Amino acid sequence: MASHRKSRTPGTRVAGIRTPALATAALTSVALLSQTADAAPGDDRPSLEEVEKKVGDLYRQAESATEKYNAAKEKTTKQRKRVDTLLDDVAQRTQKLNEARAELGSYAAAQYRTGAGMPDTATFLLAETPQDVFDQRQVLDRMTGRQKAAVDDYVTQQTETMKKRQEATESLRTLTETQDDLKTAKATVQKKLADARELLSKLTAEEKARLAAIEKRKQEEAARKAAELAREEAAQQSGGTSESSGSGSTGSADTPPADAPPADSSYAAKAEKALAFARAQIGKPYVWGATGPGSYDCSGLTQAAWKAAGVSLPRTTYDQVNAGTTVPVSQAQPGDLVFFYDDVTHVGIYIGNGMMIHAPKPGTYVREESIYYDGDSAIHSIVRPA
Repeated sequence: MASHRKSRTPGTRVAGIRTPALATAALTSVALLSQTADAAPGDDRPSLEEVEKKVGDLYRQAESATEKYNAAKEKTTKQRKRVDTLLDDVAQRTQKLNEARAELGSYAAAQYRTGAGMPDTATFLLAETPQDVFDQRQVLDRMTGRQKAAVDDYVTQQTETMKKRQEATESLRTLTETQDDLKTAKATVQKKLADARELLSKLTAEEKARLAAIEKRKQEEAARKAAELAREEAAQQSGGTSESSGSGSTGSADTPPADAPPADSSYAAKAEKALAFARAQIGKPYVWGATGPGSYDCSGLTQAAWKAAGVSLPRTTYDQVNAGTTVPVSQAQPGDLVFFYDDVTHVGIYIGNGMMIHAPKPGTYVREESIYYDGDSAIHSIVRPA
């Protein structure tokens, strides 16, 4: 069963972004309709093709919510670190403020014991705000040098402490907001996945078998398209022209952008390390929000793979798609990132011959699969990250 499904507007591919003339999703829908019997009169159960499409949509929505969760989690983590740093700073400055207050207190006590006609240093200790202290600065002209220094230190510490306390308060407010965003995204993911499981649980054994057959045919078609692209890649490497004429061929229609970077030896070396890492993760479960080492979601896997090659990628698909240069599908090289869907909610790492390694969806495992696993219309772009 397809993990994703989204119709796209017919058009052409520009700089690696494809919108084909006839969406694969539409072809699949026709095939489903031809194989699914009409519902009996009065039967309000959804048809098999409706279930298949709805489940695919729910998985897509869950993946979109997962990327929002990943972004909120990253933001929350950074904000929590900032809050911790500010609170530590406030504690340190409060300690210094107390020390400055104690020094002023010692002068006030000495004045009380001796009855000296010196300025009342204690008035500074009664000030509630920095402004109160500044309003009394005229008495400094009658103070000793050490007293003046003590007052200056006290004013500085009080001002800085109050400033940091305000920053900490604002950061705590922001942290609360990001935590709320995190909770909302998490609840959305869980709801979409629960809805998908509920729909699948209502299928009969026969319907599940038919869905499995549909999925198998889709995989066979995806494999055929990958084989076409592999032949085109081989022809390009040999300096010839691909003889492939299949309707699903995408490479010959692409025109590489002028600034597309060549896959030089330096890139190839990094890509080899990234791919070696990705291959080592095959068989590990997809878990939304996971970044390894025991499980991954799609962007968590690509981020970890390229990190193993010494390249730092952002956490989410939304940011990863901008972390490199877009190239046409026909110019894809091993290590490139393959992004899917108009809302850029899925990503895999290209391994060549029309294949990629990716973490597909909940209930599946990291695996090698055709980049056409959900039809060529699903491919959004190819990005070279280093």
